[in-house]
Amino acid sequence: MKLLYITQRINEEGGIQRVLSVKTNYLIEKWNYQISIITQNDGDSDVFFEFNKAIRFYDISLKKGKVLNLFEYKKQLQKHISFLKPDCIIVCDFALKSFSIPLFLKTDVPVIFEAHGSRFNEYRKTFFGRFTGKLKYEYRNYCASKFLFFVALSKESLKEWSIKNGRIISNPLWFKMSQPAKLEEKKIIMVARHSYEKGIDRILKIWPFIMQKHPEWTLEIFGKANKALQFEKQQINNVTFSNPVHNIQEVYQAASILVMTSRNEALPMVLIEAMSVGLPCIAYDCPVGPKAIIRNNENGFLIEEENEKSFVEKVSLLMEDEIIRKKMGHKAQESVQKYDIDLIMDQWKNFFEEIVKANLS
Repeated sequence: MKLLYITQRINEEGGIQRVLSVKTNYLIEKWNYQISIITQNDGDSDVFFEFNKAIRFYDISLKKGKVLNLFEYKKQLQKHISFLKPDCIIVCDFALKSFSIPLFLKTDVPVIFEAHGSRFNEYRKTFFGRFTGKLKYEYRNYCASKFLFFVALSKESLKEWSIKNGRIISNPLWFKMSQPAKLEEKKIIMVARHSYEKGIDRILKIWPFIMQKHPEWTLEIFGKANKALQFEKQQINNVTFSNPVHNIQEVYQAASILVMTSRNEALPMVLIEAMSVGLPCIAYDCPVGPKAIIRNNENGFLIEEENEKSFVEKVSLLMEDEIIRKKMGHKAQESVQKYDIDLIMDQWKNFFEEIVKANLS
């Protein structure tokens, strides 16, 4: 099987990059797939996650302005596809031009879209932000229907789109943790890049209220800094910022609670990873990812959007009650077994074989 993945970059520390490395490595090592990945603007240099050395990388330079870039992108994609002759093409990029691929690409190769974002990923509260966000969604939704299949990460994610070519295949849990977190350290963690949609500003806003009752607890935020936002320059007691780490399992194990205050999510790997280690998790019920993973009051807490008082109350409850913390952590660990990598990758293998067989018949 020869697969071609199209994405913007693989050299960041985000969930898409993590999932892409995990899946492509598995496909090569388990079934000897031939994998190629096309990136943009040096998006394959200085990668953070480990990609199998058998993968062939191709980068397209797009530095000529939006209109010229689109023509160049089309030209280079056609050239690479003609050369590589893949059995299937998978687009993993939420940019508008990537959604446009089935409109301008001329190929008999099956092309599918793998959605790692929410339709609300560019949502803003301003009127103009809502207006442009709606236009972009309508365009993306139209393009989504033009792919052979549109693969969403959960049924909640698929419901965002008005399409008939949808499939659901979740992200895989890439590690197996035999030793769960002890949940005895007075430490809360957050794992998120510094961006608007990840909502770091929202946890920083409510943290002082948590500290009023529990000054002995700490919050550590792991993620790549953003010069425009400069969250790390805010002087807030017991809050520290750390760069992304490779040994994220150890970070989870050393904590007692994970918080997520994102404004939107697809199917957050952070929640799946943390819960697999037995961490109780608290997240805003943003569109749409957390509700696909957390069963409220069972394996974690889902908080009504922007209900800061409730968020503080649930964090405080887990801080104060070790029994509830450990009970919820145990439920969390049990609930994410369905994301086991062998189960998920079997679904992908069967899916690819189905597509190629249908294309050859």
